[in-house]
Amino acid sequence: MTRKLVFVRHGQSQWNLANQFTGWVDVDLSEKGINEAIEAGEKIKKAKIEFDVAYTSVLKRAIKTMNYVLEYSDQLWVPVYKSWRLNERHYGALQGLNKKETAEKYGDEQVHIWRRSYDTLPPLVDDNVHKEQTAQRRYKLLPSDLVPRGENLKVTLERCLPYYEDHIAKDLLEGKTVLVAAHGNSLRAMAKHLEKISDEDIMDLEIPTGKPLVYELDDNLNVLEKYYL
Repeated sequence: MTRKLVFVRHGQSQWNLANQFTGWVDVDLSEKGINEAIEAGEKIKKAKIEFDVAYTSVLKRAIKTMNYVLEYSDQLWVPVYKSWRLNERHYGALQGLNKKETAEKYGDEQVHIWRRSYDTLPPLVDDNVHKEQTAQRRYKLLPSDLVPRGENLKVTLERCLPYYEDHIAKDLLEGKTVLVAAHGNSLRAMAKHLEKISDEDIMDLEIPTGKPLVYELDDNLNVLEKYYL
């Protein structure tokens, strides 16, 4: 039996458009991002992919992408579950900064390492920013030490993987077709696990915004085929 998992990286956000580091800041979709999400839903409908369950983060750019994808594939009734564990990687003190200006200040090489390295942390947020974040309603029930001050892809994977195994993989093993609408780095983290990508090679993986990525998996959730719609 072939099992199907579809990843959709949220459409362009307003801060993607402004070339700012976003992370856990709850930034909305741009007009282009909305159109990308609608197009993703239309492609899924054309491919006749029917979902049993869907997962997303607690950030509006991913939630809205999920809603557009389900609406334009005529599947708004599908159950949707949201978790902070599927949030974007936390960019620490880089959040809100312009990427070009940050590169001018710290150098292209350093910023590239912060953005793409598997295990190098960005500068961490201070106590005040961390306190503000843990006080948000969506996170205030979490132990404060679970709310990050900054993450690399390694830490993002450690955060996502328990949720993937407890919920997404469980559904797939039960034969369900699963949609995950999330973020560039939370999806890259799960792709690393699924595809058994090395720490070095994961730096080269880029999942484009708004393009459904389909995995066809065997009974042990090994990848049989991978393609974009």
